[in-house]
Order: sequence, then C-alpha cells, then structure tokens
Amino acid sequence: METTPKTKCACSCTCEDDAGPPALVYPCSGAADTGEISDRAARLLDAEDTAWMSCLAGIGGRVSGLLASASGARALLAIDGCPQDCARKTLELAGFTDIRHIRVTDVGFKKGSTPASPEAVRRVADAAAVLLSTASPSTPGSQA
Repeated sequence: METTPKTKCACSCTCEDDAGPPALVYPCSGAADTGEISDRAARLLDAEDTAWMSCLAGIGGRVSGLLASASGARALLAIDGCPQDCARKTLELAGFTDIRHIRVTDVGFKKGSTPASPEAVRRVADAAAVLLSTASPSTPGSQA
C-alpha cells in the first residue's frame, strides 16, 4: 500500500491535521565548506522525513510564523559547520532553550579542507539522526 507524503508548507509547517514533523532542523549554511555540508545534511534529513528543514534567517529576523512553528516543534536541531555555533546561537537569541546541537567539525571534518561530498553529508546526517533518536524529548514551546 502506497502512502502519500505529508504536504509541507514553505515554512516547514505541516499543512494537514497531523502531529507535524518529528523535529525542525536549522543548518548554519555558512560560506565555508562545513557550512555547505551542514546545509546539505539538513536537506537530506528533510528529504528522508527525519526532520523538516526550517529557516534560520526567519528565526533571526523574528518572523512570527517561523517562531511559532519552532515553538510548537517536538524538537529543534541546530547543525553548525564550525565552533562559531551560529545556528545554535541564533535559536538561543530568539529564546529557545531546548536545542539539540551538532557540529560538522565535531564529526571529524576540518573547516576549509572538506569538500561537501555525498559521503560527508551522509555522515553528518546520520550523526544528527542518532542525536535526534537518543536525546530526551523536548517540550513544545521551550522558549524563554
């Protein structure tokens, strides 16, 4: 029996009456190679329906609909490319406190010398999926 994939809005919210995404993922998407890996790993998690990618710029810009989606998400995941932790800090500055976090550089890649290969993207996505499956459940609306 075929299942119909969930319809997602551009803001990553669900457009149907269901429980929504398992998590929202916010990559740093920075200019370095590790930022590209972060972005592509988030897109892979989204494509596999492990977590739905959302807009970090919208969180930084305090876009009300994106803040509401993040507040209601079962989990928030920040994928940063390097120790600057821009994605995690952006979520924290918006008041979110229960953030699962992973860094591309902590998965064994070096900023400035790691091509964004499918293998690198897969490795980061897999590490993020493990984090989502083992971390304690977040409380929706865990915003300060």
